[in-house]
Amino acid sequence: MMRGLRLWRERRRHPGRYARLAQLLPIQSMSRAELLHRQRRDLDAIVRFAAAQTDFYAARLGALLPPDDRLIDPTRLPVLAKQDVIDHMHGMLARNADRASVKVGHTGGSTGKPMAFFYDDAKHELMLAGMLRGFMMSGWRPGQRVLYFWGATRDVAPGGVFARDGDGLLGTERALEAVEYSEARLAGWVHTIRRWRPTLLYGYASALTELARFVVEQRLRLRAPLLGVYSTAELLHEGQRTLMEQAFGCKVYNQYGCREVPNIAWECRHGQMHVFSDLVYLESLPVDGEDRLLVTSLTNRLMPFIRYDLGDTGRLLEGECSCGLPFPLMQMDMCRHNDLIRTRGGTRLHPTYFNRLLYGLTQISQYQWVQIAPDRLQLNLVSKQHLPAETVRQIEAHIRRDVDAQMVLEINYRAELARSRAGKHRFVIGLGD
Repeated sequence: MMRGLRLWRERRRHPGRYARLAQLLPIQSMSRAELLHRQRRDLDAIVRFAAAQTDFYAARLGALLPPDDRLIDPTRLPVLAKQDVIDHMHGMLARNADRASVKVGHTGGSTGKPMAFFYDDAKHELMLAGMLRGFMMSGWRPGQRVLYFWGATRDVAPGGVFARDGDGLLGTERALEAVEYSEARLAGWVHTIRRWRPTLLYGYASALTELARFVVEQRLRLRAPLLGVYSTAELLHEGQRTLMEQAFGCKVYNQYGCREVPNIAWECRHGQMHVFSDLVYLESLPVDGEDRLLVTSLTNRLMPFIRYDLGDTGRLLEGECSCGLPFPLMQMDMCRHNDLIRTRGGTRLHPTYFNRLLYGLTQISQYQWVQIAPDRLQLNLVSKQHLPAETVRQIEAHIRRDVDAQMVLEINYRAELARSRAGKHRFVIGLGD
């Protein structure tokens, strides 16, 4: 009864979102061959659209397109790097876009290259409809409650992507800011779960792991009807999955995507990662001994992303899943990696906090925060110019206010930043456990 009332209210509040969900759900009944045929046509259409309607792709792809109606071979198209997006953001925007109404989003910078991109309400609603379909793979149904643990403050602030407050008895979504993990904050999260009684938890792997560790160590019971927990934004390690399943008493699912191209792959109840191939075209390209993941959004006609290098590695798998979904399978390998920053008082902060301190500083090409002592941070920068003294003072003031009043910040300017053995650039490196 209550789920029905909540669903009725959600449909009235978000008619566009649920209209898109109604379009997405029947695709799951297609055969694999039908789905891949549709995907191939959509890929051809988005490439031709980008070449015809954006300045950047007109110059980049125009000479590579066949002169007739033959399908475009994507392997002949250049790879889109993050630096390309940084340098040509405005040129990637469709010429017919209403520039007065488009919004600017920011990536988490998890590869050390923060960047901005354009989006609109249509993309936002499709993203959320895709998430609803992904949640349904766990057995969740629209109208049941979802509690988000999110590490980006701006996303849970009023007007943000995950600005949800539970909204009374009929509320279906609530978001908690998951930037720092003090004992008091974790106890508060447990209290919220017990009182609000969500069906799903969704959040950063690190935040959910910290909550799970607290629940296990304190021997707590959540007393919530949890169907599942969805981990996103960071690599989910098997040890984290095991700890979460012990704490939350339900299956833990992995979800893969990024802000600029969401809903790339979702895990089903059989433990397989399914590529949402009606929304994206995913490739695995061997580069320097790694299988680099490239993604093309099939739906983004505002700011197309074509063969976009995500900075992650993984492989596409043959075969089909026993769950019956037609979506192709993939396996994640190395992903964007984040560490927690730990203070002398025991507070643990999510890397996103430090990332957002540098928003808008376009002179920075790359950055890396390194905690070298409980009360000492290094900020290593590859930057066109040194940061203004006032900017440095503002960053230091934020850190002293929010992190540790005695934290010392040291800024170093480098020609380049060291990478891991796998070629990854970690944008926050903590002291470790």
